[in-house]
Amino acid sequence: MQVNPGKLSRKIAGTLAAFLLVLAGAIGLTLMISWQLEGAAAAINDAGSQRMRSYQIALLMARAVALPGAALDQRIAGEVQTFDTVLQQLSNGDPSRPLASPRNDQVRQLLHEVEQVWQRELRPEIGAFLVAVPSERAFILGRFNLQLEPFVERIDDLVLAMERGYAQDTARLRTILGLLALFALIGTVLVIRILIRLVVWPIGELNTGMERMTGNDLAVRLPEHSDDELGGLARGFNQMADHLQAMYATLEERVAAETRSLEQRNRELGILYAATSLLAEQVQVETLCQGFLDYIKSALGADAGAVRLYMPDSQKLYLVTHEGLSEQFVARENELNCGECLCGEVIQSGRQAVFNTVNPPPGMLLRSCIREGFATATAFSIVHGKQRLGVYNLYYRQTRPISSQERNLLETLGQHLGVAIENQRLKSREMELAVSEERNLLAQELHDSIAQGLAFLNIQVQLLQDSLHKGRYDEALQTVGQLREGVQESYDDVRELLVHFRTRLLQSDLDSALTSALEKFEGQTGIATCFERIGTGAPLAPANEIQIMHIVQESLSNIRKHAKAKSVHLTVRREPARTEIEVRDDGIGFDTENEPNVRSERHVGLKIMRERAHRVGGELRIVSSIGVGSRLLLSLPRETKEGVGV
Repeated sequence: MQVNPGKLSRKIAGTLAAFLLVLAGAIGLTLMISWQLEGAAAAINDAGSQRMRSYQIALLMARAVALPGAALDQRIAGEVQTFDTVLQQLSNGDPSRPLASPRNDQVRQLLHEVEQVWQRELRPEIGAFLVAVPSERAFILGRFNLQLEPFVERIDDLVLAMERGYAQDTARLRTILGLLALFALIGTVLVIRILIRLVVWPIGELNTGMERMTGNDLAVRLPEHSDDELGGLARGFNQMADHLQAMYATLEERVAAETRSLEQRNRELGILYAATSLLAEQVQVETLCQGFLDYIKSALGADAGAVRLYMPDSQKLYLVTHEGLSEQFVARENELNCGECLCGEVIQSGRQAVFNTVNPPPGMLLRSCIREGFATATAFSIVHGKQRLGVYNLYYRQTRPISSQERNLLETLGQHLGVAIENQRLKSREMELAVSEERNLLAQELHDSIAQGLAFLNIQVQLLQDSLHKGRYDEALQTVGQLREGVQESYDDVRELLVHFRTRLLQSDLDSALTSALEKFEGQTGIATCFERIGTGAPLAPANEIQIMHIVQESLSNIRKHAKAKSVHLTVRREPARTEIEVRDDGIGFDTENEPNVRSERHVGLKIMRERAHRVGGELRIVSSIGVGSRLLLSLPRETKEGVGV
């Protein structure tokens, strides 16, 4: 029988909904009766207050006879108006209070009689009293008092009738509450019994079946009593038991198959891990390919193998390394055009090739594999992203089926080899770029310092030669002095340049390098130095620290040449967001406004420093005035991770 989804939930929901509806109806009736009782109590209270109000009116009339006055007349009129209002509310009811209207014929009749007596007899007397002269009021009061007692008795009868109705409603409420409690008890018992029959018993049977199945009793079956969810659960349990019983019979075979599959996967992972570790070594591409081929050939039991790299310019495959191949094979396939054999089709299409040589594919033109005596040959692409770098081959002398898992493994290994080859190429290019950059920056240093000094010396030599030819020995001596100063300056520049590069190579951190530079500067120039460190933080990238070092050295060089300073103060301030370096001297200073137009070595040095700061994403500012010294401020963001080293 097919399971009816939601049938059990509909049964439970229907039972609970019916119970809830009956319970809600009984509670609603109880609330309504209690509201009516509250309104009846208010009505009894108002009706009783009318007796006191009648006597209050009579008392006020008596006082008005003894002591006439407008205030007493107003109070009498107010009490009369209140009396009328209360009578009207007793007749019509007031839900907002709540105040119930008359609920039985007797109360309604008595209330009507009270209203009639009040309107026909007492109220006219009060009205006449209020408009009468003082001499007539005593007579009217006497008539009012004669009618008052019977009127109050009627009100008493009304109150008693209302109290009897209230007592009846109270008894009815108690009866309903008792029935409600009885219904709640009986309904709860019925709901519990229904839930036990619908849910608890089937779940108990299911639990018993599970315990028996846990005890390896796979023959246990559950009775199917209904077509609801629990019935479907019982059928599912029985189907599971059938399936487990069938599986248990073939469990050993399944375990053996899964064990073999797991061993195969572990073997593939081991090969992949070992090959990845091998490819991570920093060696030449040829050595890398040779190590890869040796390992893969041994791991997969191949008799021979080869690695070929593709050159896009010539569109040829070149045999980089091989193992187990004859000299004739190597001579024939040392260099392949892409259309000559199957390896060329693999590099062009990117698809792997695994075939038996007894039935070679159409693209196999050279047939070197057949002549070599191999029964199975494979070709897999060496790729990096979408770039195909080459092909590697494995050869077997006996027919060797290659499973789909092994094909995926070999394809993945080709991708790893491609990544390793491309990394080696990128590292080689990176080293070439680093050497080129090193040479360019060194040439810039020589051009911006020594070359300009030599140009100056060349001009001075020409002036010296001209002075000697003309016999101007005084000018010649002066020129010789300038030549000596120029030679000394160039010599100092060479020493300083050597110190720059030596400091970069020997120091292990920025603070040590700066300290060493300051010590050498102080020893060479006699200018006092001070080094202050503020804050802590992780080191910057090495390329950034090198640029900072060269900027500081260039600044010290400018101070030595031009500042005529007595002291230099170097501050390194490390903050979470940035690193700041300040070089301050007490020298003669210079005019920063006109500095870009000054043709001097200082201008060249400042240009070099700004270029270095820009190279690492920093900001360089020069603050100086004539006669007050100079300040160099270098600000470098901590996020900067890259820089071009010198």
